[in-house]
Amino acid sequence: MGQLIDGKAVSKEIKTSVASEVEELKKSGITPGLAVVLVGSDPASRTYVTNKEKDCASVGIYSEEYALPETTSQKELLDLVHTLNAKKTIHGILVQLPLPKGLEEEEVIQTIHPLKDVDAFHPENVGRIMIGNCRFLPCTPAGIMELIHHEGISAEGKRCVVVGRSNIVGKPMAMLLLHENGTVTICHSKTKDLKKICLEADILVAAVGRPKFITADMVKPGAVVIDVGMDRDENGKLCGDVDFSEVQHVASRITPVPGGVGPMTRAMLLKNTITAAKIQNGIPVL
Repeated sequence: MGQLIDGKAVSKEIKTSVASEVEELKKSGITPGLAVVLVGSDPASRTYVTNKEKDCASVGIYSEEYALPETTSQKELLDLVHTLNAKKTIHGILVQLPLPKGLEEEEVIQTIHPLKDVDAFHPENVGRIMIGNCRFLPCTPAGIMELIHHEGISAEGKRCVVVGRSNIVGKPMAMLLLHENGTVTICHSKTKDLKKICLEADILVAAVGRPKFITADMVKPGAVVIDVGMDRDENGKLCGDVDFSEVQHVASRITPVPGGVGPMTRAMLLKNTITAAKIQNGIPVL
């Protein structure tokens, strides 16, 4: 039976550390500030935004919410981003994705100032991730690396397989594992012999967005399995991209859904906001 990797517990440790850093910054007259922009009324996005605001409040980060109607134009959204770029009390800007149809996400991402891009989606920050000179790391891959480190797992020399090639998770996840000397394979919908490749993985990251896609016969005995998915099964129950009930008997360590990667993603957003506040105030980031 694989040992559970408890994202809730690790995220709690990170939040405690962030709260301490916020307290120190406030002694210097700096209150880290995060602006969250929500366009439209998508229920999942609404829940995410509410949770992020609660997280900020729990560690002492100042937050502002901008809830815009679905009829918001591209110009109106970009104007708001420009305003937030110039706002001294705001150190991080997060525009909740996906945006409603008719709005161009890429242009919005590129308009956010790179120093306030706490999602690390701006091309400048993506480039920095590529060369290993990061200001911020995308929250989900960064959270996964924190979990791996917390468990005392080293990627060095390991076969690492990432299933999924999104800009948000798959690609940056592969780069972070590569920077730690893992031998990385990225798989996707066009990959041939996917099962064979997954069976070679010492560290397997599933970020494909398909319920219970990774089955026990795709997992090498003793592998570390990280489930990024947040799906619903045939009964409407929350599940991940990994068939947890079966894979847990094969893996040495495995993240549950919920309670694995999800809490870490939110914790890393707080950490990025602190980093942004330090950079913008000339404070060294350790």
